[in-house]
Amino acid sequence: MKGGFSAPGDYIYFKSQVPLHKIPIGTKQWRYYDFGPKVVPPLICLPGTAGTADVHYKQIMALSMKGYRVISVDIPRVWNSQEWVQAFEKFLDVIDVHHIHLYGTSLGGFLALLFAQHRPRRVKSLVLSNAFLETKYFAAAMPWAPVVSWTPSFLLKRYVLIGIPSGPHEPFIADSVDFVVAQVETLSREDLASRLTLTSDDASIGPLMLSDSVITIIDTNDKCAIPQQLKDEVSEKFPGARKAYIKSGGDFPFLSRPDEINLHLKLHLRRVGVEAREDLVPGIPKPGDDNSGSGSGSGGDGGSSEPKDDREGTDDAPNGNGSKSNPGGSFSNSGQPPLVPENHNSHGSDNQPLGGTTTDGDYPFVPILLEAFCEKKVVLSTSFLQFWLKFFDIYYRLPFSLLTLYIINNKHHPKIQLSM
Repeated sequence: MKGGFSAPGDYIYFKSQVPLHKIPIGTKQWRYYDFGPKVVPPLICLPGTAGTADVHYKQIMALSMKGYRVISVDIPRVWNSQEWVQAFEKFLDVIDVHHIHLYGTSLGGFLALLFAQHRPRRVKSLVLSNAFLETKYFAAAMPWAPVVSWTPSFLLKRYVLIGIPSGPHEPFIADSVDFVVAQVETLSREDLASRLTLTSDDASIGPLMLSDSVITIIDTNDKCAIPQQLKDEVSEKFPGARKAYIKSGGDFPFLSRPDEINLHLKLHLRRVGVEAREDLVPGIPKPGDDNSGSGSGSGGDGGSSEPKDDREGTDDAPNGNGSKSNPGGSFSNSGQPPLVPENHNSHGSDNQPLGGTTTDGDYPFVPILLEAFCEKKVVLSTSFLQFWLKFFDIYYRLPFSLLTLYIINNKHHPKIQLSM
C-alpha cells in the first residue's frame, strides 16, 4: 500500500490466511483468491474498474466460514467483450469449475451479464450491484478512448479516481474509498487501459436465457459513479428479479456495508439451491464428533496454520489434463485455519473494542483497562510538566527581553527611563 493509507486489521489477517493464486493461461495472467469447501458450487466475485481481487476479502472471510466457496478474481488484460468471454471460460476450465454463481459490481456486473448471455449453461445465478447494460454512456464520456493504450499511468489513475464522487463521506464509506484508492495504486498502466477500453467498447446486453427468479439486484440509494438511469435500466430489464436497496454505501458497498451485502448474498445462494457445507470448514467439527480439535475438511498438508503472505502469491500451473492440481482435498485451502471476521464497523486493529480482546485469567479486561489508565496518566503528567517548564522559561526571559527593548529604544528616545 502506498501513501498514508493504513491497511485494516481484518485485511491484514485475511492476507496472512488466504493465499493469492497466480496462473498464466495463454497470454493472460490471472490473480485470484479461492477459499471454501470445493464441493460447493462457487460464488465468483468480479470487481469494478478500480477494484482488484482483494476488494471482496470481507465476503471471502464471512461466507467461507458459513460453508460457502468464494472465488474473487482480478479482471485480466482483455480489450473487448468477446475476448473477455473466451478468457473467463478458459480460466474456469483450468481451475476445474463448471457451474458458477456470479456477483459483479459496476464493470464486474456488466461482465457477469456478458458471460451469462454468451455462456448460459455455465451461469446458474447472478447478483448485480451498481451494474449497467451498455457502454455507450461511458464511450461518450471518454472521446480519447482510441489512444487509451498510450496514455500515461498517472492520467489513467486520475481519470478512474475522479469518477468516485467527492465530498464528505460517512466514515465507513470514506474507509472503503481509501482502500480502493490504495488498490488502484497497485494496478499497472496496461491493467487500467484494458478496463477503460472495456467500458468504452461498443457492447450491450441482449436477452438472457437465465430466469429472473435467479437474479438478485443490490443497489445503493446514495450517490455513486454509475448514474441512476443506468441502474434503473437493469431493474427494468429484469422485472422478476429480487431487489435489495441499501440506504447508503457508496460505490463499494461490499466494503462499506459488508454485513448487509453478505446477508443478501447468503439469502440469494440459499434461494437458488446452493447448499452450504459448514461441516467441511477446517476447525469446525461435524455434529456428533467428539474430537473438536480437527476439522472434517482438513487434509493435504496436515492442517498447518502458519500464516502466508498473499503478496508473494501462489503460482499455480495447470497440469497436463488442463486442470489445476489441488492437493488440498475438499476444502480449497484446507491447510488454513478458519477465518474469524473482525468487527466490520472497525477498519483497523487500533479501533477494536476492549471486549474483543481476551487475556488469561478470571478478569481479562483489568490489565487492559489498567494499562490504558496508566498510559493516560503518563500523557497527562508529561503535558503538565511541559506546560510549567514553558511558563518558567517565559517568566525568566521576560526581564531580559524588556531590558533589551529599553536599550534599543533609548537610542532613539533618550528621555525614556526604565523603572523597575
